[in-house]
Amino acid sequence: MLIGHLGDEVKIHYFEGGNCIARFPIATNETYTNRQTGEKVTNTDWHNIVVRNKAAEVCEKYLTKGDKVYVEGRLKNRQWQGEDGNMRYTTEVHVQDFTFLSTKKESMAGSHQTQSAPTPVAPTQPASASPSVEETEQDDDLPF
Repeated sequence: MLIGHLGDEVKIHYFEGGNCIARFPIATNETYTNRQTGEKVTNTDWHNIVVRNKAAEVCEKYLTKGDKVYVEGRLKNRQWQGEDGNMRYTTEVHVQDFTFLSTKKESMAGSHQTQSAPTPVAPTQPASASPSVEETEQDDDLPF
């Protein structure tokens, strides 16, 4: 489970057969006070996020760089041979559930004071990454 901010735009790739995969990085912060100096220290960690199929399309549509998101998933390790012949390794979070904690609409509302404030999404109730048929038929424009 991670809560962080997108470090880049969502990049999506479509495969034959209609499946797709989206990738984006999120940054998480840890803040503490150094006991010896009394100085406030913040450490940032970057995580590679992977989302598949309909959930990937939802992320691409509603998330942008800087948005805050809650993701829940499994860690997967990958390795491949780079163009230079060296082996490369990465760890990814393959998302099973997610919740948008801020959206493009909220970001724009902050810069336009005349708009009303959007309703926040509760982080304690993550949206399902694969909505049911009934949910998608009722309102295709909602991310959850």
